[in-house]
This record gives sequence, structure tokens and C-alpha cells, in this order.
Amino acid sequence: MSLSEAAAEADALAGKGEERELAVLRSKWDDELEAAARSQDFRERAVAYRAIGQFRFRQKIELLRRGLEDASPACRGSALISLELLSRDHPGVVNSVRPLLHELVAHDDNDAVRRLAVISLRNGSAQRDTIGILAALADDDEAGRELRDAAGKVAQGLRRKAGPSR
Repeated sequence: MSLSEAAAEADALAGKGEERELAVLRSKWDDELEAAARSQDFRERAVAYRAIGQFRFRQKIELLRRGLEDASPACRGSALISLELLSRDHPGVVNSVRPLLHELVAHDDNDAVRRLAVISLRNGSAQRDTIGILAALADDDEAGRELRDAAGKVAQGLRRKAGPSR
């Protein structure tokens, strides 16, 4: 079984709420996941960063942080997908890497990575600086339509989450 197959199995176990089986699978694949995240091959790193979310490995947030700073857009995107998944019920995951997410939203060369960073920010707490960055991006005529639309929707959602004072 490959890491990606094990990660898919882990995702299925997590979806069914089978925590004990998921924990066994995590411990079995922990070392291989770490090794893949340190690989010279960006494809192996991308699989590893994606697997962190599928395994629901909250202990690997620092490894995801490295993925957010990876030179490969595929790796950054995989790390963002995992970050979004891990932060659905835990906004602290997004809040812990918020400055990196702001940097990706504002300056990444890859629009898909920028959109994934925007989507990840929706799971964090509603902070004024994040809402401002997203609102500015939504109004930026030079940004792609999909990116502007995503930024506008997330900014609006965060404003609602924040309440009337923001």
C-alpha cells in the first residue's frame, strides 16, 4: 500500500468516526509520512502534505507550515488543503499560520494557491486585518475573477462571524 492509498483509507476511517483504527493507521504511517515530506521530489512532498489532513494529524501543523513555504505550488496547495480540513472544527489551526496565509493570499505567484489560502482563512477567527486583505483582493481588478469572488465570499462570511462591530 502506498502513502496516498493509506491516506485515503485514513480519510474514510475519519469520515466514519473510527478513531481507534485511524490512530493505528497513523502510527503505522507516521515515519513514512515524515520521510515523504522531506523528499527531494515535490510529488512525494505534495502527497505527504495532503496526507496530513487525510490522517487528521493535528500534531503535524509545523510540518504543514513548512509545506506552506515550499517552493513547489503543488506542495503549497496540498498543505493548504490539509490546513483547511484540519481547521474546520479548530480555528486555532488557521490562526497559528495566519501571517503565512496572508502572505500567500497577497503575493503567491499561483492563483490556485492564492484561492486555497483564501478558503483556508474562512475557518479562522474573524480578524480585522484578514477581512481587510480579503476585501481589498475582492476589489482588485487585476486579480482573476475566481480569486476575487472567493475573497469576497470569505470576507463577507468573516464579517458575519465577527458581528456588527467589524
